[in-house]
Amino acid sequence: MTVLVVGASGATGSKLVEQLLIQNYKIKVIVRSLEKLPNSWKTHDNLQIIVASVLELSNTEIREIVSDCSAVISCLGHNLTFKGIYGHPRKLVTDATVKLCNAIKSNNQKGLTKYVLMNTTGNRNRDLHEPISFAEKCVIGLLRLLLPPHVDNEKAADYLRTQIGQNDDFIEWVAVRPDSLINETNVSNYTIYTSPTRSTIFNAGKVSRINVAHFMASLINDNNLWNKWKGQMPVIYSESY
Repeated sequence: MTVLVVGASGATGSKLVEQLLIQNYKIKVIVRSLEKLPNSWKTHDNLQIIVASVLELSNTEIREIVSDCSAVISCLGHNLTFKGIYGHPRKLVTDATVKLCNAIKSNNQKGLTKYVLMNTTGNRNRDLHEPISFAEKCVIGLLRLLLPPHVDNEKAADYLRTQIGQNDDFIEWVAVRPDSLINETNVSNYTIYTSPTRSTIFNAGKVSRINVAHFMASLINDNNLWNKWKGQMPVIYSESY
Protein backbone atom coordinates (compact mmCIF):
# COMPACT_ATOMS: atom_id res chain seq x y z
CA MET A 1 0.00 0.00 0.00
CA THR A 2 1.20 3.52 -0.82
CA VAL A 3 0.21 6.40 1.46
CA LEU A 4 0.36 10.08 0.53
CA VAL A 5 1.06 12.50 3.40
CA VAL A 6 0.64 16.25 2.97
CA GLY A 7 1.95 18.50 5.71
CA ALA A 8 4.71 15.95 6.30
CA SER A 9 7.29 18.52 7.38
CA GLY A 10 5.13 19.75 10.25
CA ALA A 11 5.46 18.76 13.90
CA THR A 12 2.79 16.07 13.71
CA GLY A 13 3.14 15.16 10.06
CA SER A 14 6.81 14.26 10.48
CA LYS A 15 5.95 11.90 13.33
CA LEU A 16 3.24 10.33 11.18
CA VAL A 17 5.73 9.61 8.41
CA GLU A 18 8.03 7.93 10.95
CA GLN A 19 5.16 5.77 12.21
CA LEU A 20 4.27 4.72 8.66
CA LEU A 21 7.91 3.91 7.87
CA ILE A 22 8.04 1.69 10.96
CA GLN A 23 5.11 -0.23 9.45
CA ASN A 24 6.97 -0.55 6.11
CA TYR A 25 4.53 1.45 4.03
CA LYS A 26 5.57 3.06 0.79
CA ILE A 27 5.07 6.77 1.33
CA LYS A 28 4.82 9.86 -0.82
CA VAL A 29 5.14 13.25 0.82
CA ILE A 30 4.44 16.66 -0.64
CA VAL A 31 6.55 19.34 1.04
CA ARG A 32 7.37 22.91 0.08
CA SER A 33 11.03 22.56 1.03
CA LEU A 34 13.60 19.90 1.84
CA GLU A 35 15.08 22.10 4.55
CA LYS A 36 13.22 20.68 7.55
CA LEU A 37 13.34 17.03 6.49
CA PRO A 38 15.61 14.51 8.22
CA ASN A 39 18.51 13.35 6.08
CA SER A 40 17.36 9.74 6.54
CA TRP A 41 14.20 10.53 4.58
CA LYS A 42 16.13 11.69 1.55
CA THR A 43 17.70 8.29 0.98
CA HIS A 44 14.93 6.02 2.24
CA ASP A 45 13.83 3.43 -0.32
CA ASN A 46 10.18 3.57 0.79
CA LEU A 47 9.88 7.35 0.72
CA GLN A 48 9.25 9.54 -2.32
CA ILE A 49 9.62 13.28 -1.69
CA ILE A 50 7.74 15.69 -3.95
CA VAL A 51 8.83 19.30 -3.48
CA ALA A 52 5.83 21.47 -4.27
CA SER A 53 2.92 23.40 -2.84
CA VAL A 54 -0.20 21.24 -2.92
CA LEU A 55 -2.37 24.11 -4.07
CA GLU A 56 0.02 25.08 -6.87
CA LEU A 57 0.13 21.61 -8.41
CA SER A 58 -2.09 21.19 -11.46
CA ASN A 59 -5.09 18.88 -11.33
CA THR A 60 -3.29 16.52 -13.70
CA GLU A 61 -0.22 16.42 -11.44
CA ILE A 62 -2.32 15.75 -8.33
CA ARG A 63 -4.23 12.97 -10.10
CA GLU A 64 -0.95 11.31 -11.06
CA ILE A 65 0.41 11.58 -7.51
CA VAL A 66 -2.65 9.96 -5.91
CA SER A 67 -3.22 7.40 -8.67
CA ASP A 68 -1.45 4.56 -6.83
CA CYS A 69 -2.28 5.68 -3.27
CA SER A 70 -4.67 3.66 -1.14
CA ALA A 71 -4.68 6.33 1.56
CA VAL A 72 -4.17 10.09 1.80
CA ILE A 73 -3.48 11.82 5.10
CA SER A 74 -3.56 15.58 5.57
CA CYS A 75 -1.62 17.08 8.46
CA LEU A 76 -1.70 20.52 6.90
CA GLY A 77 -2.03 23.52 9.14
CA HIS A 78 -1.27 27.21 9.32
CA ASN A 79 2.02 28.44 10.72
CA LEU A 80 1.59 30.25 14.03
CA THR A 81 2.93 33.53 12.69
CA PHE A 82 1.07 36.68 11.67
CA LYS A 83 1.53 35.78 8.00
CA GLY A 84 0.59 32.16 8.61
CA ILE A 85 -2.61 33.10 10.42
CA TYR A 86 -3.80 36.10 8.41
CA GLY A 87 -2.00 35.71 5.10
CA HIS A 88 -2.92 33.60 2.11
CA PRO A 89 -3.93 30.92 1.47
CA ARG A 90 -6.55 31.35 4.18
CA LYS A 91 -8.33 28.13 3.16
CA LEU A 92 -5.21 25.98 2.88
CA VAL A 93 -6.65 22.90 4.62
CA THR A 94 -10.06 23.11 2.94
CA ASP A 95 -8.76 23.81 -0.56
CA ALA A 96 -6.19 21.02 -0.29
CA THR A 97 -8.85 18.58 0.92
CA VAL A 98 -11.15 19.47 -1.97
CA LYS A 99 -8.31 19.23 -4.50
CA LEU A 100 -7.07 15.88 -3.24
CA CYS A 101 -10.56 14.37 -3.02
CA ASN A 102 -11.41 15.58 -6.53
CA ALA A 103 -8.20 13.96 -7.79
CA ILE A 104 -9.06 10.67 -6.12
CA LYS A 105 -12.56 10.69 -7.60
CA SER A 106 -11.45 11.72 -11.08
CA ASN A 107 -9.09 8.73 -11.31
CA ASN A 108 -12.21 6.58 -11.15
CA GLN A 109 -10.32 3.64 -9.69
CA LYS A 110 -11.86 0.53 -8.24
CA GLY A 111 -11.73 0.32 -4.47
CA LEU A 112 -12.09 2.95 -1.80
CA THR A 113 -9.33 5.37 -0.84
CA LYS A 114 -8.95 6.25 2.84
CA TYR A 115 -8.73 9.98 3.56
CA VAL A 116 -7.59 11.07 7.03
CA LEU A 117 -7.80 14.72 8.03
CA MET A 118 -6.09 16.07 11.12
CA ASN A 119 -8.59 18.53 12.58
CA THR A 120 -9.20 20.00 16.06
CA THR A 121 -11.49 19.61 19.08
CA GLY A 122 -12.36 23.28 18.59
CA ASN A 123 -14.51 22.11 15.69
CA ARG A 124 -17.75 20.36 16.57
CA ASN A 125 -19.09 17.39 14.63
CA ARG A 126 -22.33 18.75 13.26
CA ASP A 127 -23.56 15.25 12.47
CA LEU A 128 -23.91 14.78 16.23
CA HIS A 129 -25.39 16.74 19.10
CA GLU A 130 -22.27 18.02 20.82
CA PRO A 131 -23.55 20.55 23.34
CA ILE A 132 -21.36 23.43 24.48
CA SER A 133 -21.98 26.18 26.98
CA PHE A 134 -23.04 29.72 26.08
CA ALA A 135 -19.60 30.98 27.11
CA GLU A 136 -17.92 28.48 24.79
CA LYS A 137 -20.21 29.52 21.93
CA CYS A 138 -19.15 33.14 22.48
CA VAL A 139 -15.45 32.27 22.44
CA ILE A 140 -15.76 30.09 19.34
CA GLY A 141 -17.73 32.87 17.65
CA LEU A 142 -14.82 35.22 18.32
CA LEU A 143 -12.37 32.63 16.99
CA ARG A 144 -14.32 32.49 13.74
CA LEU A 145 -14.09 36.27 13.42
CA LEU A 146 -10.47 36.68 14.48
CA LEU A 147 -8.67 33.49 13.44
CA PRO A 148 -9.08 32.36 9.80
CA PRO A 149 -7.40 28.97 10.51
CA HIS A 150 -10.29 28.03 12.79
CA VAL A 151 -12.81 28.58 10.00
CA ASP A 152 -10.54 26.68 7.64
CA ASN A 153 -10.56 23.63 9.94
CA GLU A 154 -14.34 23.79 10.20
CA LYS A 155 -14.87 24.03 6.46
CA ALA A 156 -12.44 21.19 5.69
CA ALA A 157 -14.31 18.80 8.00
CA ASP A 158 -17.67 20.06 6.74
CA TYR A 159 -16.60 19.25 3.17
CA LEU A 160 -15.92 15.65 4.15
CA ARG A 161 -19.19 15.40 6.09
CA THR A 162 -21.48 17.00 3.53
CA GLN A 163 -19.81 16.58 0.13
CA ILE A 164 -18.12 13.21 0.51
CA GLY A 165 -20.57 11.93 3.10
CA GLN A 166 -21.02 8.37 4.26
CA ASN A 167 -21.59 6.51 0.99
CA ASP A 168 -19.16 7.87 -1.57
CA ASP A 169 -18.10 5.46 -4.31
CA PHE A 170 -14.41 6.35 -4.07
CA ILE A 171 -13.57 7.84 -0.66
CA GLU A 172 -13.99 6.92 3.00
CA TRP A 173 -12.78 9.44 5.56
CA VAL A 174 -11.96 10.07 9.20
CA ALA A 175 -11.35 13.53 10.71
CA VAL A 176 -9.14 13.12 13.78
CA ARG A 177 -9.65 15.77 16.46
CA PRO A 178 -6.73 16.12 18.88
CA ASP A 179 -7.01 18.45 21.86
CA SER A 180 -4.05 20.62 22.93
CA LEU A 181 -0.96 19.20 21.24
CA ILE A 182 2.26 18.61 23.18
CA ASN A 183 5.62 17.11 22.32
CA GLU A 184 6.70 13.74 23.67
CA THR A 185 9.31 11.30 22.44
CA ASN A 186 7.46 7.99 22.75
CA VAL A 187 3.96 6.68 22.12
CA SER A 188 1.99 6.44 25.36
CA ASN A 189 -1.50 5.30 26.28
CA TYR A 190 -4.26 7.34 24.71
CA THR A 191 -8.04 7.18 24.52
CA ILE A 192 -10.37 7.78 21.59
CA TYR A 193 -13.88 9.21 22.03
CA THR A 194 -16.70 9.95 19.63
CA SER A 195 -16.99 13.51 20.97
CA PRO A 196 -15.05 15.74 23.39
CA THR A 197 -15.39 14.70 27.03
CA ARG A 198 -14.22 18.04 28.41
CA SER A 199 -14.47 21.71 27.54
CA THR A 200 -12.18 22.55 24.66
CA ILE A 201 -12.01 26.17 25.79
CA PHE A 202 -12.08 26.07 29.59
CA ASN A 203 -10.82 22.57 30.48
CA ALA A 204 -8.80 21.35 27.52
CA GLY A 205 -7.07 18.01 27.59
CA LYS A 206 -3.69 17.24 26.08
CA VAL A 207 -2.39 14.75 23.58
CA SER A 208 1.11 14.19 22.29
CA ARG A 209 1.79 14.62 18.60
CA ILE A 210 3.33 11.17 18.46
CA ASN A 211 0.11 9.66 19.86
CA VAL A 212 -1.92 11.44 17.19
CA ALA A 213 0.49 10.14 14.56
CA HIS A 214 0.27 6.62 15.96
CA PHE A 215 -3.54 6.70 15.85
CA MET A 216 -3.65 7.98 12.28
CA ALA A 217 -1.15 5.34 11.15
CA SER A 218 -3.19 2.69 12.97
CA LEU A 219 -6.32 3.79 11.10
CA ILE A 220 -4.54 3.01 7.85
CA ASN A 221 -3.06 -0.26 9.11
CA ASP A 222 -6.02 -1.73 11.04
CA ASN A 223 -9.20 -2.28 9.03
CA ASN A 224 -11.24 -3.02 12.16
CA LEU A 225 -10.18 0.31 13.64
CA TRP A 226 -10.94 2.04 10.36
CA ASN A 227 -14.40 0.51 10.12
CA LYS A 228 -15.12 1.64 13.69
CA TRP A 229 -14.31 5.30 12.98
CA LYS A 230 -14.91 5.88 9.25
CA GLY A 231 -17.25 8.77 8.54
CA GLN A 232 -16.68 10.12 12.06
CA MET A 233 -14.61 12.76 13.85
CA PRO A 234 -12.95 10.93 16.77
CA VAL A 235 -11.37 12.89 19.61
CA ILE A 236 -8.02 11.80 21.04
CA TYR A 237 -6.55 12.47 24.49
CA SER A 238 -3.38 11.15 26.08
CA GLU A 239 -4.36 9.22 29.20
CA SER A 240 -1.67 10.78 31.37
CA TYR A 241 -3.24 14.25 31.13
